[in-house]
Amino acid sequence: MSAQEIVRLMNEEERTVLKAMTDAEPMIADAIDHAAKAIQAGGRIIYVGAGTSGRVATMDAAEMPPTFGVDPNPFIALIAGGAHAGSTAIEDAEDNGVAAIQALNDLKVSRNDVVIGIAASGSTPFVVAAIKHAREKGLWTCGIANNNNTPVITEADLGIFLDTGPEVLTGSTRLKAGTAQKLALNRISTGAMVLNGKVIENLMVDVKAKNAKLKDRCCRIVTELTNLTKEEAWDRLESHNWSIRKVIEEVKEQEPIEA
Repeated sequence: MSAQEIVRLMNEEERTVLKAMTDAEPMIADAIDHAAKAIQAGGRIIYVGAGTSGRVATMDAAEMPPTFGVDPNPFIALIAGGAHAGSTAIEDAEDNGVAAIQALNDLKVSRNDVVIGIAASGSTPFVVAAIKHAREKGLWTCGIANNNNTPVITEADLGIFLDTGPEVLTGSTRLKAGTAQKLALNRISTGAMVLNGKVIENLMVDVKAKNAKLKDRCCRIVTELTNLTKEEAWDRLESHNWSIRKVIEEVKEQEPIEA
């Protein structure tokens, strides 16, 4: 196949991803509700995965603090092989179910926490062991897999089947399966944050201004939600340690009361 034919084939195959996401909407919404309630109760959402699934989970969890200003981060990712496996493939680590149990115990999980296991095959021992152990401890669990009627789905309180079908490269689950998993976790984490009031309208009002780009974004958010100019917004943000919420509250307090 030519390069263009490869791209076209992969694009055609990707259409099944959005259909899978549409079919799974009710289950993903259920997961969002449980995740939101866990955060409200002071709990954590603990992702568990291996290989591609673990790296997708690690990425989603890592993006929560800068996006929503959550500290400490209520989203945690446990990847088979440990943190080093986030950048280096450690293929045999996924067979170590005992390591998953130990990792959960090290986190001192409580019933306020939620465990979400992700595995394309639906049978990864590391993920299955985590789901079983979490349920035994009374935690609510969710399993996300791309094969139906597999342990990751059947052992969890909620099973989410992402029906993406065979991969273009047989067994290469970093393709359609990985894409669908990322979309599912995006929806769960974003939905949980929205339900916990971490946005105003469609704006990330708790974003942490750690660089020039994010400071500029904070200014734009303030100008969209108030009548301040960009220069005024910048000055207010600087005086309030770049807290968008504090600036908005101050502006509202200073608004004249209508007769």
